[in-house]
Amino acid sequence: MWTIWDIVAAAMAVYAGLAAWVFCNQRGLVYCPRKEWAARPDQAGLRYEDVWLTNGLGTRIHGWWLPRPGADRVLLLCHGNGGNVSHLMATYGIFHELGLSVLAFDYSGYGSSEGRPSEKATRSDARAAWDWLVREKGFAPEDVILFGRSLGGGVAARLAADLTDADTKPGGLILESTFTSVADMGAARYPWLPVHWLVRHHYDNKRALAGVRIPALFLHSPEDDLVPYAMGRSLFEGYGGPKLFWALSGDHNCGFLASSGYAEGLSRYLRGLPDRSR
Repeated sequence: MWTIWDIVAAAMAVYAGLAAWVFCNQRGLVYCPRKEWAARPDQAGLRYEDVWLTNGLGTRIHGWWLPRPGADRVLLLCHGNGGNVSHLMATYGIFHELGLSVLAFDYSGYGSSEGRPSEKATRSDARAAWDWLVREKGFAPEDVILFGRSLGGGVAARLAADLTDADTKPGGLILESTFTSVADMGAARYPWLPVHWLVRHHYDNKRALAGVRIPALFLHSPEDDLVPYAMGRSLFEGYGGPKLFWALSGDHNCGFLASSGYAEGLSRYLRGLPDRSR
């Protein structure tokens, strides 16, 4: 017959087991890479070139360069934690309509990129993409806009911080449906676990943005079913540089498609940037 102490001990063992599972399996909770291709840009009527980069860790990274004739600016696109660059055709089309060339890249372990995803790897991947635009393609830093969606917001925020520290500031930053930190996300999803002690992939976006002052656009939907709207508002309210917040509609994955004013918000932000045509 079980005593109260037996029940307590069993409950503690189950709790410890769950905490250990989260600690050991968090890579699979944070990253959901896909290797197979869904489509190619030319199938959507977009010109593109395959780009191969080597990040600072020696990992070979794949990306797509989608030039837009007559574009004055280029968007460095950091996608979310799932899929790969082939799942972004609608996004490419929207940014082309707005007059931007796009460089999209797959993180380590995604698509045709080698290696395994991690916070250190995605940071190095993004820097390799930036270096390609500035050093290989010859874009002025102020003509490059960093864009991050969901997890990609964390990648873009970290890159913005790194470039600010190096005094090589990009022209702008767009964060869409982005969280404050992985620890905050974990605490919201698993409030009964000591998540802040367990996380190994932090993406502390609020901290990363603390010293960044470039013009920034924050987009988030109150109906987001994955990243709480309050997190997007918190990032916006805590940001110290020129900023604009644009509310979306729809869920986390389809908010940019469900929002009739999505392109309007992007266009208003882009019009507010310094004129680079002269």
